[in-house]
Amino acid sequence: MKKLNNILYITSPDAYLSLDGETVKIQIGDDKEKRIPFHNLEGIITFGYAGASPGLMHACAQRNIALTFLSSHGRFLARVNGEQYGNVVLRKKQYRISDSEMESLAIAKNMLIGKIYNAKWVLARVVRDHAMRVDVNAIKNAASIMQECLCDLQSANDHKMLLGFEGKAAVAYFGVLDELILQQKDVFFFHGRNKRPPEDNVNALLSFGYTLLSHDCASACESVGLDAYVGFLHQDRPGRISLALDLMEELRAIMVDRFVITLINKKILTSAHFIKKENNAVLLNKEGRRIFLATWQNKKNEQITHPYLKEKIEWGMVPFVQAQLLARYLRGDLDEYAPFLWK
Repeated sequence: MKKLNNILYITSPDAYLSLDGETVKIQIGDDKEKRIPFHNLEGIITFGYAGASPGLMHACAQRNIALTFLSSHGRFLARVNGEQYGNVVLRKKQYRISDSEMESLAIAKNMLIGKIYNAKWVLARVVRDHAMRVDVNAIKNAASIMQECLCDLQSANDHKMLLGFEGKAAVAYFGVLDELILQQKDVFFFHGRNKRPPEDNVNALLSFGYTLLSHDCASACESVGLDAYVGFLHQDRPGRISLALDLMEELRAIMVDRFVITLINKKILTSAHFIKKENNAVLLNKEGRRIFLATWQNKKNEQITHPYLKEKIEWGMVPFVQAQLLARYLRGDLDEYAPFLWK
């Protein structure tokens, strides 16, 4: 089993990264600097524009440490990838299945089954734990629609029909997501998903969380020898990590949405941690990003029992396990891809 190592988050926009022996040297301005050992890192995510030295990028590529560049507000800019593990036979099989409507449809169905099942479970948990504080009828109605979509998915015979059922389930789920927000309702509310840019505090948190999860899913795909850019649900597009986006669909609600709701309901983040730009974009400020990232890293270290493997793993290992299961299916070791169905 892969060891869950640390991801180094660099939040200072003027930080420049370079290689210094066996350490990452972080230079902030003219005076402040810090060094982090290479040996326990599995990824580096840097926010800002100062950049990194060619020597560091080369070292990250050699050690298969994913180096991702984001803007100061979390927009993806670029990614440096190292050597892929696995063999060419696995990747050729991935490409062939991706080009086959029916074969890719079978994998995409299971991924969306995982997505809708887990989102439905999130709703069930809030009814169980907070029945006196939420609109139980509205949530149960949404869950009923999602259950219908789970059944209808089985009859889909092309991707267009499949995405139609997924869209219907998403509308039902997001239609009651605001019910899960129990604290700070005056500044944290959800009236629908918006992005590019996010226009309220909740959407800002969701977008930021999805960006981090997509990074982990891309690293997971590459770690088992899969091509993160060739998917089965999301269409190929230059620069789009389609397989990573496929993989994260079943993990969005349980890894990001629940996490965001916890940050709000426990008042870990408040309105003081956001800024509003002239174009109405709402974004986390520097302190907000720091708190989000520290709490996210702690959450990833919490242990769970994987529902398929029946083994204890960290939450942060879930994308890697799912990538392994997908690779095993493509190699013919499993009869079908087993989605992550949380209970």
